[in-house]
Amino acid sequence: MIVLFYNRKTKNRLSTAWMIIAISFVIILPFMLGIGLYYKSTMLFEKQTLGDLLFSKIWKPYDGKFGFMPFIMGSVWVTAIAMLISTPICFFSSLYITQYSNKFYLKIIHPAIDILAGIPSVVYGLWGIIVVVPFISNYIAPIFGVKTMGYSVLAGAIVLSVMVIPFILNILIEIFKTIPIELSEASLSLGATKWQTIKFVLVKKALPGIIAAVGFGLARAFGETMAVLMVVGNVIKIPHSAQHNLCYDGSHF
Repeated sequence: MIVLFYNRKTKNRLSTAWMIIAISFVIILPFMLGIGLYYKSTMLFEKQTLGDLLFSKIWKPYDGKFGFMPFIMGSVWVTAIAMLISTPICFFSSLYITQYSNKFYLKIIHPAIDILAGIPSVVYGLWGIIVVVPFISNYIAPIFGVKTMGYSVLAGAIVLSVMVIPFILNILIEIFKTIPIELSEASLSLGATKWQTIKFVLVKKALPGIIAAVGFGLARAFGETMAVLMVVGNVIKIPHSAQHNLCYDGSHF
């Protein structure tokens, strides 16, 4: 008995030590990344201040000018438009899948969501070049009376919205599925309609999860580079247009 107790106590100590080491590594890792980035950037900070790097519009590495503003603004524009497109689609789709459709439909949609989430970014970028860019050039741009090759912020936002939809939708479905059915039954028993129950009971209950899902999608969208770079035109400048359209390429859209 003493030997068994000693072995169990030793295993507990070893397990605790390994868990402490693992969590310490996770906590220290961001600081290590920050220190490494700062150490590698010291030569750059000797020539330019942090304000010049963040707010300068000029990007000429050979001349020693490293303005990050075009990259920052481009990322903000593309991400914001992508979230405006994807968030309503994911929200209403999750409501329909969990509240109106039958369980068989949910079994079909889950594999499709997983397949979309597993497609590489380069494939989305290639799809954007083949489908989205010509669609903007041939159909959307003529509506506004402008000519463009189609490589634009709008193209990047459409591709990016398709990329983040599986992640946001999957989280929203799981959130609505975890809400106790007793809440819906209590609301319906009081005379509320199906939509009133969803609007005032289920959505209110799931609001923290909805915010978390959108935040996860925002982080995912903000970190994507390859697919977006393939369809925005690969031009280093802040999005602008003389006709209030969003453009990256040499055209007005």
